[in-house]
Amino acid sequence: MSAAIPAAASGSAPEGLLPTPSQTVGPFYGYALPFPGGGDIAPAGRSGAVVLHGHVLDGAGEPVPDALIEVWQPAPDGSRHGAPGSLRRDPVTGAVIGRHGVAFTGFGRVATDADGHYTVTTLPPGGAPYLALAVFARGLTHHLHTRAYLYDAAGLDQDWLLAGLPEERRATLLTTPEDTGVHRFDIRLQYDGVHEETVFLDFG
Repeated sequence: MSAAIPAAASGSAPEGLLPTPSQTVGPFYGYALPFPGGGDIAPAGRSGAVVLHGHVLDGAGEPVPDALIEVWQPAPDGSRHGAPGSLRRDPVTGAVIGRHGVAFTGFGRVATDADGHYTVTTLPPGGAPYLALAVFARGLTHHLHTRAYLYDAAGLDQDWLLAGLPEERRATLLTTPEDTGVHRFDIRLQYDGVHEETVFLDFG
């Protein structure tokens, strides 16, 4: 005997009811994407390391505690091929064991904490005055791309993107100094009535 199929399951909604609107699923970033030492791009003990940190903030100026930040950059010598090793797995258990702490991969991935804060330790990029960032967060159906221009990097005056932006928008891409080698870079997902939205890039 076959069971009756409810109207909603057969593709037609009961009279008076509307379909559920589309919405984001998750995020489930904490399950598989972060890995041990994901924010430690600079090998341990390497001189000249810099720290990039800040908050991811929503349109109300509130921190986003479940965002994920990826960092992509060239090595200090300008090479862009990096090195394998960020997502190494234990050959016995299959568990992700992260970096081996020696090679510079040019890639980092770190989740924001309960206060919406992230921290990355890396080396100054060669041949570019910025770190390329990808932002994943709740409410985003597609991740966002932006750049964190190091305020003391060479070549800022020659950068075509910065040169093409009005001053208030350009400021959203520049880090601010907090200490020697420490750069603050807050990522604002929307204009909050006071602070400009961070400039995001379209690579369509």
